[in-house]
This record gives sequence, C-alpha cells and structure tokens, in this order.
Amino acid sequence: MRIAVTGSIASDHLMTFDGRFAEQIVADQLEQISLSFLVDELDVRRGGVAPNICFALGNLGLRALLVGAAGDDFAEYRSWLERHNVDTSAVHISDLKHTARFVCTTDQDKNQIASFYPGAMAEARNIELGPLGEAHGGLDLVLIGANDPEAMLRHSDECRKRGIPFAADPSQQLALMEGDAVRQLIDGATYLFTNEYEKALAEQKTGWSEDEILGRVGTRVTTLGAKGVRIDREGEPSVQVPSAAVETKADPTGSGDAFRGGFLAALSWGLSIERAAQLGNAMAVHCLAVDGPQEYELTKDGLLSKLSVSYGEEAAAEVRPHL
Repeated sequence: MRIAVTGSIASDHLMTFDGRFAEQIVADQLEQISLSFLVDELDVRRGGVAPNICFALGNLGLRALLVGAAGDDFAEYRSWLERHNVDTSAVHISDLKHTARFVCTTDQDKNQIASFYPGAMAEARNIELGPLGEAHGGLDLVLIGANDPEAMLRHSDECRKRGIPFAADPSQQLALMEGDAVRQLIDGATYLFTNEYEKALAEQKTGWSEDEILGRVGTRVTTLGAKGVRIDREGEPSVQVPSAAVETKADPTGSGDAFRGGFLAALSWGLSIERAAQLGNAMAVHCLAVDGPQEYELTKDGLLSKLSVSYGEEAAAEVRPHL
C-alpha cells in the first residue's frame, strides 16, 4: 500500500527560564515592553504532523512518501528521516523561506511565551499530487494532515478528481477554518481523523449532523485520549477500542501522529479496523513514554509485548508476521 502523508514540516525550539515572567514585567510599562530572558536549557525537537506520521510508519517497515514544504535548512532533518525509512523525495524546498519553526520559553510556573513561524509551509499549496503519484508508481492513500489551509483544500480536491482515496486529518487547523472549507476538506474522505473536541467542532462548523458526516465519509476515527478510540461507519455499530496499557507518561506531543501511523500500517497489511486501532494505540503509548514526537525507539518484541498485555495474544499474533 503506497501511502503519501501531507502536512506541516517543522521543528520545535523549547527553552526553559529559571525564573518567573511575572517578576520581570512592570505593569504600567506594558505599552513599551522589551524583555530578554537568560535561558538555561534548549531542546530542539523534530516535528510537524507529516514527518511524525511518516516516522511511525517507517518504524513499522512502511516507507511512506512525505509531502510538504521546507526550507534549505531541511538537510539535517531530511537525513534523519531517510535513516528512519521515510521517502523525502517529494518535499518541496523553498528558495526564500526557512522551515516552519515553533519557539517557546517556559518559566518556573509553566507560563509560556511562544512564537510560530510558518515559513516555507505556505508553499505547500503549490504541490501537485498527480505527478508525485506517477513518479512513485501510484498512490493508494493520501493522508491530508494539518498544513497551510490552501494546501489542505487543494490536496482534497485533487484526490477527489483523480479518484485517489484520502484521509482527512485537520487537527489544529480545524479551529481556524471556516465552515465551507471544512466541508470541502472532509467531503468524500475515506477516513476522517479527529479527537473528541474536534469531532464536535467539525459538526458545528459544517452544519452537518453526526449521521450526515458519516454519510459523506467512509470511516470516522475519533481518538478519546486515555479512553482509547471510537470508530464509526454508516449503518454499522460503533467500535470502541480501549487505550493500550500505559507505563510512563512523559510528553503527549506527537502521540496522535504515532496512532495514525500504526492505524494506517495495520490497514495496509489488510488487518481489521479494530486491530488497526489497537496497533495505533500501542504506537501512541510508545510515543507518550518519551519527550518528543520522534524520540521513541520501537522494537519488535516491545511492540508485540504491548499488544499482548493490552489486547491479548491473538492481537500480537496477527501483527507479528508483518514486523
């Protein structure tokens, strides 16, 4: 199954300030504020929803096609992804802008001052999927993740016109999109991924009821955090799969992307939708156990053990031949 994953490509620059922002701010001088904080830690993490999902797929042995836009500072990140079984040949490199970047400083009280630079991400709207599919022997599924909104809409339109199955995964961009755009994005999707809040937001913004959305998408996958995931299909009973067993909670960033990687991998192997959710949940807790969305190390024995403990030996036995 040839999977292309479109979405943001970014890095996170996370700093810690050994003090309190509130002690540095003079209330009656806010109109001319100018502050500088000496930070004692800098953690640079690779991120962006598309590389995170591709990283998960790569760890499971599937070489997904990463589709997105980055700057000429992408070389080191590209090398990392290629070493982890990700095909980066379809990444558009901007001549003018750097790769998207999130810069955040956190103080002792966990207050944050942050900025997001979209940079090259805006150029993702210029990417045409058709030539990429032809160059790579066709595409069986395109996941449309959070990205430049114009790029997301262009990709979904092109998938419909070319008859390419696609998964709509608007994530954080859902809050910024107008109702018409949300309808345009998800209509005709083979899979629709959201969390529980985003599910309600999608219904509110589109004006479509839960049943109406189910009539317009093939399968609706709703992640429920610690409660697992629910899968809905028109005319069929809901399938709810509990979360995998959690041993360590370090950082939830990227765990949803890891879930998507596991879910899509299981589908590509021809496993059931329930088994796909179980594998997705197992991948999510692997990510949850470390700091950063691409810092977890996946081993065959570790993943099978997690599946066995969480869902029984039969689940592990079905996944084992594909690892």
